[in-house]
Amino acid sequence: MNTSEDTLVRFGYKYGSNGAHSARSMMLDELSLLFSANGPDAERSMYQKDICDLNLLSKPTIKARLLTYRHLCDLYGMTNDIAVFRVFRKLWTQDAGARPVLALQVALLRDPLLRLSREFMLSRDESDVVLREQVEEILKAPNPDRFSPASLKSFAQNINGTWTQAGFLKGKNKKVRSQPKVSPANVAFALFLTYLEGASGERLLTGPHCKLFGLNEHHINELAIAAGHRGLIDFKQSGGVTEIRFPEYLTAKEESWLYE
Repeated sequence: MNTSEDTLVRFGYKYGSNGAHSARSMMLDELSLLFSANGPDAERSMYQKDICDLNLLSKPTIKARLLTYRHLCDLYGMTNDIAVFRVFRKLWTQDAGARPVLALQVALLRDPLLRLSREFMLSRDESDVVLREQVEEILKAPNPDRFSPASLKSFAQNINGTWTQAGFLKGKNKKVRSQPKVSPANVAFALFLTYLEGASGERLLTGPHCKLFGLNEHHINELAIAAGHRGLIDFKQSGGVTEIRFPEYLTAKEESWLYE
């Protein structure tokens, strides 16, 4: 059973053709500052106050503060009313090493522009050079006349910046493909997203969200076991049967959406 696009939107996915990477990267530093100043139960209004009123992120103008707030909401949701953000925020607190890739995982769900680069980036071997111009061609492909050359350059720089922040690229002027640090919380989140999309059991471990990491199935399985040991998920394997549950990830109402 595949979950409908409308239901996934209710969980926090975003579709369409526009995204925050037309203006910014995934803003990992800003996100880290905000989360260090607020607990996982913070409301969106608290983030807004920190950014717009208290200037926690040290933006030079009121307009820059407001735009930063809007971009963060666009890219992450920034409210626990959204299941994807709520679980992301919980895992962020529980596994510090997972944070860069966790942020990318959410950004890929919510930014169609960034999502266009996913397959290309994952097709690169470690140490392959990744050129900005290659990303520009990917962005241009769906509609060659949509963006100006200057816009394509800016968008591609933002996208490469995000993949760099997440550890999939390294280098300042010359970007090369690298292997990111993947933690049990990243795999727990990937399994949860695959569950939202309608899979269960063994299929959770082989879904597209786990393929993001560039790891073999054995390594993914080991990280899933570790996530179970840490209490991030319920993970059981016996007699060739895999059972994975996500306690308290969804409300009863949200869980019911999967069966509509």
